[in-house]
Amino acid sequence: MLAKRIIPCLDIKEGRVVKGVSFLGLRDAGDPLELSRRYNEQSADELVFLDITASHENRGLTLDLAARLARELFIPFTIGGGISSLEDIHRIVTAGADKVSINTAAVQEPQLISRGAQRFGSQCIVVAMDVKRSGDHWEVYTHGGRRPTGLDAEQWAQEVQRRGAGEILLTSMDADGQLTGYDLEITRRISAALHIPVIASGGGGTIDHFYDALTVGQADAVLAATVFHYGTYTVSQVKQALHERGVPVRLTPEVAAPLSRAAHDPAPR
Repeated sequence: MLAKRIIPCLDIKEGRVVKGVSFLGLRDAGDPLELSRRYNEQSADELVFLDITASHENRGLTLDLAARLARELFIPFTIGGGISSLEDIHRIVTAGADKVSINTAAVQEPQLISRGAQRFGSQCIVVAMDVKRSGDHWEVYTHGGRRPTGLDAEQWAQEVQRRGAGEILLTSMDADGQLTGYDLEITRRISAALHIPVIASGGGGTIDHFYDALTVGQADAVLAATVFHYGTYTVSQVKQALHERGVPVRLTPEVAAPLSRAAHDPAPR
């Protein structure tokens, strides 16, 4: 069985890492390079950077960040936000990113998924899906969670796979930043229906939440921000706890840091 991945996510605004709740109420969480070094030392499997301002004016900052990360990190990293063309993908990858994440542009121009996969390889194309529950189904949102699309999340996930994406980053807008657990139902539905990896995102607050997303939710990886940025857990602590519960994860030869009491307690409210 392939090892499950633990992935810190860094939302970038004007060169700083920020974090909110359900995409609102952003607060500063630190310097992206400093946090990246920390997660590199903690044996994160990958990192995801999302430029949430995603304006043309900020693209230079994003490219500069990608180049600096490529010089300092020894783990794969993904960059997303405002990527809307093959030229954008080319610039980000050339700057040093291993993967790109596309969301709004993928919905507006699905051919970008196909063309990106053909030109750069499926392994390079991650399609991010921001979804919100609506009755008995989940709707896809774009523009940083501000615009409903009318697209059914499960149907869109199937199309994303058909078009050649290598991975799906699935974020529950309802659970984002709440620290009350991942949306296991939509995660399981999409993970079970696809053969490409699904990264569960939104809601991770305790070790149980990570465990449930990877087992009940059948996700291939879990992405989290708040619990890592503000020190509730280290990545190493999460991995050690999952390993002890029988989840296959990549462990480094070094002895994992002992679990703090926080690892067994409910996440702070």
